[in-house]
Amino acid sequence: MTTLVFGSTGQLAIELQRQLPDATFLGREHVDLTNPHTCADAIRRHEPDVVINAAAYTAVDSAEDDEATAALVNGAAPAEMASASAELDIPLVHVSTDYVFDGAGNTPFHPDHPTAPLCAYGRTKLAGEDGIRAAGSRHAILRTSWMFSAHGKNFVKTILRLTQTSNALNVVADQIGGPTSACSVAKACIEIAEQLKTRADVPQFGTYHFSGREDVSWADFARAVFDHSGRKVTVTDIPASAYPTPATRPHNSRLDCTTLHTNFGIARPDWAVDLADVLKELEITQ
Repeated sequence: MTTLVFGSTGQLAIELQRQLPDATFLGREHVDLTNPHTCADAIRRHEPDVVINAAAYTAVDSAEDDEATAALVNGAAPAEMASASAELDIPLVHVSTDYVFDGAGNTPFHPDHPTAPLCAYGRTKLAGEDGIRAAGSRHAILRTSWMFSAHGKNFVKTILRLTQTSNALNVVADQIGGPTSACSVAKACIEIAEQLKTRADVPQFGTYHFSGREDVSWADFARAVFDHSGRKVTVTDIPASAYPTPATRPHNSRLDCTTLHTNFGIARPDWAVDLADVLKELEITQ
């Protein structure tokens, strides 16, 4: 099976490269996601068996002042990918986000729950989902949350860096979600792509959720990072209101992942196991 992946330097793309060494990866030097037609042209040129979109505008706060660019990368580009995929009857796996929801309540969001993004990033990611659905391509939209890895910018690396100068941190405790390793997301994308290509009995169109278990607050996730790394750091719980950011984040990022397990046999990964692997790669362990 030949696989075409959009993205090459992000957390997810790096993990996909590790697991799919023979796939073709298209970075910024190959396609310009702010010129979405180049994405469709690339699919037509390569004619792969499956397409995975691991590229996105992920600077959540920057998107508040640059929504037009985020809308091209997160919204228009995936729609063009889906149009070309539909034309060639190629399955498309696209990664989205919990930010398409408003974060209200304390129960996990089902894939069919009404969307109501709170920020520009969420709006642009939702536009990408809508564009894919409208194109009519065979697809799986995989919403995930709180991605972490040994690469790029993420919560785990940020708080470890902060402890180089402080042994006490204030961390938001009223936002709850499932930390998810980029490695596990990559495995899920590959499994979904393979099944879309080879199994006629799995749904050929759908939106799914995938996040690590169990759901925790950012503060408790931070404590787990320090426990696993052996660092003596005092974590003080604070409300999100005490740590204002340009973009509003959802308080509830819990995701109901049942349909992904039912349709594809993919279970929620244990984020603590994945965290230990990431810390080992970073050479920060007890």
